[in-house]
Amino acid sequence: MQAHHTHPQDVVVLVPDERGLAALSAVAGLRPLRYDVRAPLPPGAAEARAMVVPSRPVDRVLALIADLPELRLVQTLSAGTDQWQGRLPAGVALSNARGAHGAAVAEWAAAALLALYRGLPGFAADQAAARWRPRMTESLSGKRVLILGAGDLGGRLRACLEPFGARVTMVARHARDGIHPMADLPRLLPDHDVVALMLPHTPATHHLADKEFLGRMRDGAILLNAARGPIVDTDALLDETRSGRLRAILDVTDPEPLPDDHPLWHSPGVLITPHVAGTIPEADERSWQVAATQLGQFARGEQPANLVV
Repeated sequence: MQAHHTHPQDVVVLVPDERGLAALSAVAGLRPLRYDVRAPLPPGAAEARAMVVPSRPVDRVLALIADLPELRLVQTLSAGTDQWQGRLPAGVALSNARGAHGAAVAEWAAAALLALYRGLPGFAADQAAARWRPRMTESLSGKRVLILGAGDLGGRLRACLEPFGARVTMVARHARDGIHPMADLPRLLPDHDVVALMLPHTPATHHLADKEFLGRMRDGAILLNAARGPIVDTDALLDETRSGRLRAILDVTDPEPLPDDHPLWHSPGVLITPHVAGTIPEADERSWQVAATQLGQFARGEQPANLVV
């Protein structure tokens, strides 16, 4: 019998990089095995019961998954799982990295709101042109913010905004204490200065922010999208921002990356960042910490807390 430093019953987990090997080697009950998405599966991979997947290339990773007869769990390193849902073999569960990126994304959203309200993009342009142009700006204090999505991202954004004096309303798929259901959106939208999208992209949320949705938002309101680009109907948003009626803060777009000739770049009142809300030096480490917790639960025969239903 081949000798291992691990027990024979340890769960083999395929990991895509060296950081994953280090993070999971310390977890009891796991035997991490490195794979390369650009190469054939390594010896011993056929025993793998779990696999940590990178966000791309999806089709190549799915092709590898098809050759893993014992696979029972796919673990992502991101909170978003739309590219995997409905595409995994029968009997393979999906777990995400919810909790890893919420603090960074919420911080980005708060910073971007403050920047737009206090006119920082305009002042930065003035500085680049050496122009001294004092003018009045707005305040985040007292603004009413509607957050769609009451999970890790939404909850952390609320915690970031309330100390600035913003008044926050939360919406989720289902009503619970202090949280409105999605059915309340038509009456909530006109009463808020900011609508922040912090929810997953699913068939139910595709183009949620469409012409009718945006039309219900109050004049001068800001749509903030830190979720996924296709939750917003880009053409409908362009109509509203070009007219100057609405403003937008976007870390994600549809299409993405945004082509250099796309009119959204130059639409008035629109602040765009290139999908970097969660991009901080600690992001990988936090993702692997969450993944290690989920896979440890799986190895003990428990249901991972971040299982995507």
